[in-house]
Amino acid sequence: MARILTPQDAHEIMNALVQQATGQSALAVTDTSSFVSAGESVMATGVENTLNALSLVLLRNMIAVRPYQAKFANINNINTGVYAHRLRKISYLSDPALPAGDWNTQLYTNLEEGFDNGRNETSSTASMWEQHPATPLEMNFAGSSVWQDAITRYEYQVKQAFRDESTFNEFVAGFMTEKGNAIERQKEAFSRMAVLNFMAGLYDLGGDRVVNLTAAFNTEFGGTATTQQLLTTRFTEFLEFLVSTIQFYSDRMTHSTTSYHWSPTRSDGKVLLRHTPKDRQKLMLYNPLMINARARVLPAIFNDDYLKIENYEGIDYWQSFNTPAAINITPAVIGTNGVQMSGNAVNLTNVVGMLFDEDALMIDFQLDEAATTPLEARKHYSTVWYSMARNAINDFSENAILFYMADK
Repeated sequence: MARILTPQDAHEIMNALVQQATGQSALAVTDTSSFVSAGESVMATGVENTLNALSLVLLRNMIAVRPYQAKFANINNINTGVYAHRLRKISYLSDPALPAGDWNTQLYTNLEEGFDNGRNETSSTASMWEQHPATPLEMNFAGSSVWQDAITRYEYQVKQAFRDESTFNEFVAGFMTEKGNAIERQKEAFSRMAVLNFMAGLYDLGGDRVVNLTAAFNTEFGGTATTQQLLTTRFTEFLEFLVSTIQFYSDRMTHSTTSYHWSPTRSDGKVLLRHTPKDRQKLMLYNPLMINARARVLPAIFNDDYLKIENYEGIDYWQSFNTPAAINITPAVIGTNGVQMSGNAVNLTNVVGMLFDEDALMIDFQLDEAATTPLEARKHYSTVWYSMARNAINDFSENAILFYMADK
């Protein structure tokens, strides 16, 4: 179905993505209670009765929180604002060449006694007044995914759990930092969703936008190697092939062609040509594979002379922390009629990475707002409300290639 323009509440999918990304959705119970000093959640002296989580007397505080920085920094970010929340992207189709009108050729007689500047009963080309306007292709990326978060601060009720104002302020700074971390994880989950949808969409659309590295390796060398063999006993050979393959497609994307992207089908022969210069290319690769490659074999191939991608990011896991190389997504894709639709479910176990134009994958930051309520005069607390509005943009009309491994 087409993208709905009205805001769509995204808190449930944000929660689901965060749980997968942090490993919560597939945890197994393991009893290590006899061997690990994990700290006690409540001291024997009792707790204050507001948060019901802090002991009344503490000699020393250690605030266990660190600022978290969201991953997927490689994604292009734009801002349409809360008024528009719609991006209209205009490209131009390429016109085919026209027959020469200033020579006599095997197709037309243009220079002849008595001929004028018209068609001369179709013997000549048309006059110079023949019109050839530009043919724009308009793509609209609209909609908002919205969610909120909140944190409540009590004016004085929790202070009894601390010795002085300084330690209380440390406590407040700690839970505000953790709330910031939670919001960063949500932002990361949204970016991860955009990447996963684009990967699955490329696979679903198929064609030259996907490269099965296992099949390509066997085609190149005439063998029947399995994915497992390439990642173990034939790892050195595979790494050489992988790097040369990425370099090959990186070079090809710099040419203006109809390859590696969606182009509308037209009866007049006009096509959408794209090219991606090196400095506009972005590359995401499965980081454990790259770490293994650098540590074990061929460190020389990872240098600017052999493989240079201006904007590279290693990703430790794609969708789930527990199954890091896999994706399982039903993506939104563009149909042959140019209308957004739901694609087929894509379940891949070994995704190596993606090479893409920076304009193919973007996050539209429409709203980041924090508002604090007035102090509740009777109960003496206030709440900070965080409101987020985003749009994940996947433009399949831009160049992109998905690299994966499969035995079939």
